[in-house]
Amino acid sequence: MTWAGLLTGAAGCTADGTVGGAFGPPAAEEVIRVSPDDGSKDVRPDSALRVRVPDGRLESVEVVVEQDARESPVPGRISADGLTWEPDDARLALAAKYTVDAVAVDGDGRRSARHTTFTTFVPEERFIGYVAPEDRSTVGTGMIVSLEFNRKIVRRAAVERAVRVTARPAVEIRPHWFGDSRLDFRPERYWKPGTEVTVDLDLRDVEGAPGVYGLQHRTFTFTVGRSQVSVVDASAHTMRVRRDGELLATVPITAGARRTPTYNGKMVITEMLEVTRMNGATVGFTDDDGKGEYDIPDVPHAIRLTSSGTFLHGNYWAGTDVFGDSNVSHGCVGLRDVKGGGADTPAGWFFDRSLIGDVVEVVNSEDEEVAPDNGLGGWNMNWKEWKAGSAVK
Repeated sequence: MTWAGLLTGAAGCTADGTVGGAFGPPAAEEVIRVSPDDGSKDVRPDSALRVRVPDGRLESVEVVVEQDARESPVPGRISADGLTWEPDDARLALAAKYTVDAVAVDGDGRRSARHTTFTTFVPEERFIGYVAPEDRSTVGTGMIVSLEFNRKIVRRAAVERAVRVTARPAVEIRPHWFGDSRLDFRPERYWKPGTEVTVDLDLRDVEGAPGVYGLQHRTFTFTVGRSQVSVVDASAHTMRVRRDGELLATVPITAGARRTPTYNGKMVITEMLEVTRMNGATVGFTDDDGKGEYDIPDVPHAIRLTSSGTFLHGNYWAGTDVFGDSNVSHGCVGLRDVKGGGADTPAGWFFDRSLIGDVVEVVNSEDEEVAPDNGLGGWNMNWKEWKAGSAVK
């Protein structure tokens, strides 16, 4: 065997493009150790991403994550001794491809470079949160930020930590869970007019239940407009409308009849419809044949107050002498109106001056207080009770 043959057998080209063997520098994977391993698939989000060298030092480490066809750098830092690089955020993104490029100098001063990739676990089940109010909307001072999740949340503290609600000017805002699929936020008292509120959802890849991960990374904003609080006195058959503390008008109304009274308590406007159909069967008011006790296809100026079906709306089918005199409805608050809705009627007047988020408070009714989770009824809880509903202790 010749010396040339010996040398040929002792050296080879590594997968990283470096020359290694008994008479050459060590292979790059021996100098630069990357975990997860190159080519790994279905890497779990709690796996450690780490680049290290046994001796010498890391000169540079660049990590890029590709998710949803978008690439972004992964922030991280090299340790003071130069031996290790770790990301600032230890948790890996799901359904993503990671690319690692590292350059290091070993203990003998030889430079090596390494390029690796791996992909992370793709979950089969995801959850999202539907946010109220709408992005960039202007709302009344009673608006409560409400998230309805499309799946049951088991790990509520983790989800709660991933939602941040802030205000300018600053005010303390606290969360409250209603069951396992709804999370609301509010301050202790109604918002001040002019407040700008920001809702940051950092739910992407948060595990809300075993094997169920969040999908959203989004920011919503809304502005609080003027203050309008209207007090419905079911006994006096009136509604006093106050704007920024000043009385705008006292409007005659009809509330729920003795058999079907209107809820007491603070309710928040969540929906406004120029016209809608109301059928008693949808809210449990049926006759002996199972048909709705009423079916009105064109109710004008309909303002939703509860998710169970309480509305403040225009009423054209009752006699005009009812308003301000007696209670005849199935639990709603009725204002005088005309068929098709009139702009100059009490119902039209109030509709045109209302915002999503305005407060309507009912007093002196013969019914119980509205439940805090029926619509945005959270203002009926005191501050201590509200704060106790947080999952983060």
